[in-house]
Amino acid sequence: MNPGCPKVALADVAELNPRLGETLGADETVSFVPMSAVSAETADITNEETRSYSDVAKGYTPFISGDVLLAKITPCFENGKIAQARLSHRAGFGSTEFHVVRPRSGKLDGRYVLHFLRQKRVLRAGERRMTGSAGQRRVPEHFLSQLEIPLPPLAEQQRIAEVLDRAEALRAKRRAALAQLDSLTQSLFLDLFGDPVTNSKGWEFRRIGEELTLQGGYAFKSSDYTTVGVRLVKISNVHKNNLEWSDTDHLPTRHLQEFSDFSLCPGDVVLALTRPIIKSLNSVKIAVVQPSDVPCLLNQRVGRFRFRSNSRLSPAYLLEYCRTKTFFNAVQRFCSESLQPNMSTRQVEDVNITVPPIELQREFARRVLAVETLKTTQRASLAELNALFATLQHRAFRGEL
Repeated sequence: MNPGCPKVALADVAELNPRLGETLGADETVSFVPMSAVSAETADITNEETRSYSDVAKGYTPFISGDVLLAKITPCFENGKIAQARLSHRAGFGSTEFHVVRPRSGKLDGRYVLHFLRQKRVLRAGERRMTGSAGQRRVPEHFLSQLEIPLPPLAEQQRIAEVLDRAEALRAKRRAALAQLDSLTQSLFLDLFGDPVTNSKGWEFRRIGEELTLQGGYAFKSSDYTTVGVRLVKISNVHKNNLEWSDTDHLPTRHLQEFSDFSLCPGDVVLALTRPIIKSLNSVKIAVVQPSDVPCLLNQRVGRFRFRSNSRLSPAYLLEYCRTKTFFNAVQRFCSESLQPNMSTRQVEDVNITVPPIELQREFARRVLAVETLKTTQRASLAELNALFATLQHRAFRGEL
């Protein structure tokens, strides 16, 4: 792409939140995409549903196959929930919390604009322009309409999109390898402890609050963020088992003293408390704080488990138990059908947990350590690919790719 290629407002080359543009019969089959079906990691729709037009004609956002869907509500927008709607049916409907971007034929490529919108700088700019009250803040349509996008010829857009798609495919392979190792850990858990649903080994049940204390995070103001200082643990930083700092916000170091109740220590366990995250067994976001992670402060919608002095639980056992159907079903009872339900720390403390002998938990931890060694290698490879992808993104939209 020529570094001097023109930039245009997105509204000049795409329709924003357009009408469906076609007439459908009441019994006609359409695709349905809930917010939970959009993967921020892969920019894909992971669980498209099929419904009749009469069921979705009112109260949902319409789009067609090829449109780009972008979450407009916090925290889904900040987490990067963006996907191209490559549907089984031409017409689709989904959450009212989607913005729809429909590229104008012959002017804008769908994959090109998808990758443009996924850039961290675009997400940060959109976050700064959000309106509304806490917990219900949204990116306004005029942010998108005024967003300037480089516009090389269509063939060049397609070439750039193909390069970024290939890089994304490599990242997907590494994530798949890590997922297989996660499955191995689950198998080890069931082999040693049995299925908590049936508790066939007869372990004692205890309330989580009897073994651990749970502290919720603080609603720090984004206006206080700095480029350096103490790191802030947000939902986006909580990955499977570990904290990830590639996208990090900071607060002034003085906040460590002013907000000491929200300071984390090595060995603490952090859990995402928002329903869009806790939507399936494989999506529970929970991690152990390592010495290299501190100092750091806990943001809202993330909870901190801290082990009591007499606790009979180990971190490795707790992490895997929180991915079992027993825990998942328990916390789902606390989540209403509202748009942004969050669990309270008190509710989680009331969940029951089986307590096997600590020696058996330690044996499990040793086996998990061996698996984690393999995962460390895969994570390092993924981190390199993530850095490469970010570099390609940066160069692509500066005309250097």
